Amino acid sequence: MLRLENISKIYPTGEVLKDVNWEVKPGDRIGLVGVNGAGKSTQLKIIRGDVEPTTGNIIRPASLKIGYLNQEFEVEEGRTVRDEFWTVFHEANTIHQRLMEIPHHMEEADPDTLEDLIHELDRQQRQFEALDGYGLDARIEKILPEMGFNPEDGDRLVSEFSGGWKMRMGLGKVLLQDPDILLLDEPTNHLDLETIEWLENYLRGVNTPMVIVSHDREFLDRLCTQIVETERGISTTYLGNYTKYLEQKAENRLAQQSAYERQQKDIAQQQAYIDRFRASATRSTQAKSREKQLSKVALIEAPDSDVRTLKFQFPPAIRSGEEVVRIEDLTHCYDEKILFLGANLEIERGDRIAFLGPNGAGKSTLLRLILGREAPTEGIVRLGRHNVIPKYFEQNQAEALDLDKTVFDTVQDIVPDWKMEQVRTLLGQFLFSGDMVFKQVGALSGGEKARLAMAAMLVQPANLLILDEPTNHLDIPAKETLEAALCQYEGTVLIVSHDRYFISQVANKIVEIRDGELRLYRGDYHYYLDKVEAEKEEARRKVTEAERAAKQSAKRRKQKEKQQEKAAARKAAKA
Repeated sequence: MLRLENISKIYPTGEVLKDVNWEVKPGDRIGLVGVNGAGKSTQLKIIRGDVEPTTGNIIRPASLKIGYLNQEFEVEEGRTVRDEFWTVFHEANTIHQRLMEIPHHMEEADPDTLEDLIHELDRQQRQFEALDGYGLDARIEKILPEMGFNPEDGDRLVSEFSGGWKMRMGLGKVLLQDPDILLLDEPTNHLDLETIEWLENYLRGVNTPMVIVSHDREFLDRLCTQIVETERGISTTYLGNYTKYLEQKAENRLAQQSAYERQQKDIAQQQAYIDRFRASATRSTQAKSREKQLSKVALIEAPDSDVRTLKFQFPPAIRSGEEVVRIEDLTHCYDEKILFLGANLEIERGDRIAFLGPNGAGKSTLLRLILGREAPTEGIVRLGRHNVIPKYFEQNQAEALDLDKTVFDTVQDIVPDWKMEQVRTLLGQFLFSGDMVFKQVGALSGGEKARLAMAAMLVQPANLLILDEPTNHLDIPAKETLEAALCQYEGTVLIVSHDRYFISQVANKIVEIRDGELRLYRGDYHYYLDKVEAEKEEARRKVTEAERAAKQSAKRRKQKEKQQEKAAARKAAKA
């Protein structure tokens, strides 16, 4: 269907792609992975035709239709949902608008103009029919329930819906175009877990081949049939999902390392023989022959060291008391909306808790309540009484950076007593080296700002880390490093995140916000999933038993009524 052959792309700032080769076949669901700046989005732009490759070719049929879903979703707040779907059919939509206008013009037209309008109306109607314009409403009505909308939702304004529902609108608009290939650019960004799971399940049932750029490893694991990694401008294809890719990459690295070491050992032995007997009267001919053979050997390269990523540890802090946070009878409201109702929770030293719940459930609010940035409507939320030192990483922390400062000054101003070497060492751990430390924050990318915000948080010790969406804008290697650092951290960690893979690696307890309560699960993410499934199964069993009991009760009632009717009939007969 589509093939990238020997693609390279060179910008004035440097070479992004060097040798990219991969293809999309029917049924493929391909995940594009690589560090930030590896050229993933560039490859999508080349496929779409928005960017021309420096060298190489895109092989595809001329009629190939490409559907593209980006993370902005591109919807108009003031339209109804149905009208938003209609915008996909650009030509038909334009003609439809004109067909609505012509009758109004005809009412006021003079005879000559009226005749022209009649001819135009006929022409536009025939063109509208050729575009299946009268069948488009039916297609929209069909896609609405597929995306989870009720029939009455079609007349509601786009602005009334959350980001997750706007993503569904964006996906529905793409699918209405009947694409031959789907390109999905970070489709899970800013979605809650429930919507991400809906998207996964929906896409698994779609036959259209797709190419996915995502840092959501769980999403890639559950969906992809192939992974294409771009590293140092070169692409490598791995069959299977993300986990299989990691396994194959590790096996390939070990095999290459083993082959490299064997060859180096053999080369050393041959070179030692050559050096020893090059001047020998009896063996110089053999030595020269071996030297000639050695010069023709195709050298095996040593495996590339892991791509450069941030490396850090959280600074040590004094040990807190056993009780880190206490929540008692918490009730919290915003106007008529009740987030928490009589909620209770005790957080202990060493807990790494992930708070789960849909968008709007109150996860970020709970973190602010714990920090004392908001006062509860009722109840108690307080930090432990002994040596609890919190540090807060806000969801939009990177956006709070001073854009006029340099990278260096952003950290130096927090710890003015640090020497330049200390500041540069810390920044180096977050991939800011050389003159880049003097770059203005406003000129940094989203990922670079996220790394700088994390670095700024680390300069002061804390034994309670409160992290709200800490992996936003981080690439996969950076996430892995953060995971390792948190697992080694000896303090307490509270996390809000939609990254399920991140949660599964870090959290040792899960708190789900449900119906105003804080439900504690004393295990990791997979333990939580198993427990929730068991709870659902138990609820289904109770419903089944209740239905069975109701049927039996109804059956007994009918039998009793029949017996009463017979008894009454016998009594009447005797009378």
